Amino acid sequence: MKATNKFLKPLAIIGLALGASTAGAAGWPDQTITMVVPYPPGGPTDIVARVAAQGLSEKLGQTVVVDNKAGAGGNIGADYVARAKPDGYTLLVATTAHAINMSLFKDLNYDTRTSFEPVSGLTEGPLVVVTRPDLGVKNVQELIKLAKSAEQPLTFASSGNGQSTHLSAELFNSMAGIKMTHVPYRGSAPAMTDIMGGQVDVMFNTMLSSMPYVKDGKMTALAVTSAKRSPAAPDLPTIAETGLYGYEATAWNGLLVPKGTPAEVVGKLNAALKDVMSQPEVQEKFSAQGFDANWMSPPDFKTYLDNEVSKWADVVKTSGATVN
Repeated sequence: MKATNKFLKPLAIIGLALGASTAGAAGWPDQTITMVVPYPPGGPTDIVARVAAQGLSEKLGQTVVVDNKAGAGGNIGADYVARAKPDGYTLLVATTAHAINMSLFKDLNYDTRTSFEPVSGLTEGPLVVVTRPDLGVKNVQELIKLAKSAEQPLTFASSGNGQSTHLSAELFNSMAGIKMTHVPYRGSAPAMTDIMGGQVDVMFNTMLSSMPYVKDGKMTALAVTSAKRSPAAPDLPTIAETGLYGYEATAWNGLLVPKGTPAEVVGKLNAALKDVMSQPEVQEKFSAQGFDANWMSPPDFKTYLDNEVSKWADVVKTSGATVN
């Protein structure tokens, strides 16, 4: 009898734990949800997060608060969520940077592919290739031709080492067989100032930041980096259309939760997001930031993440990009 009890007691404890977990998932959400944005307030990712948080709050009947935990290229916020309790009450708004950082940083405390459960994509949008107004090129092929023939290498600006504005241009360098010289800045605003002032030749930048200056004639837009043309600038071709077949680079946001979050909670979050992101007013708010709504099932978003990590690892390796 004692031997039987010896084995039954641990099994009972496991059963109670599983029961508590199931009950917790069934009752989710019954308290405030925190959506961690790993960047400062006011930027595109923060704005997207606040739109999503408001919609989720209305759908789920619980407050969803946005908590900005900026720093280290998005790593501080990601690490915080990776270590959070996997109960569905702490969410991460991940970005392209969290795919890039996997190979850019050598000492991360988290793994974008294995430290989280994927919930869904949120938004996706292209960058736009812009040049200083007097560079004298009107399309991508002319830019490539100039880069190959110029006595001095052309220069391209970015909002910082390892950012999507940097590595999308490095991918272009590699696929076009050219070598424009990288000039990193602390943010896109000073980079655009130097593009317009003629100190730098080219930039792969967000549409939201760039298009007002393009319309004013202060910069020239050549193409967008996505696989399809952008509704925000339908007359601009894609880079792939111009002859660089297979080129694609986008800025995206997606939702992750800590590894071990119950599948039922992930499913509820995903379903709520699908409803939120199907609303025309939400899509309009995303569009105003230069993004399209990008809902996915959890398995599809996992595949998307894995592909992004692999893709940018190749670009980092080829370009020799560092964060130093």
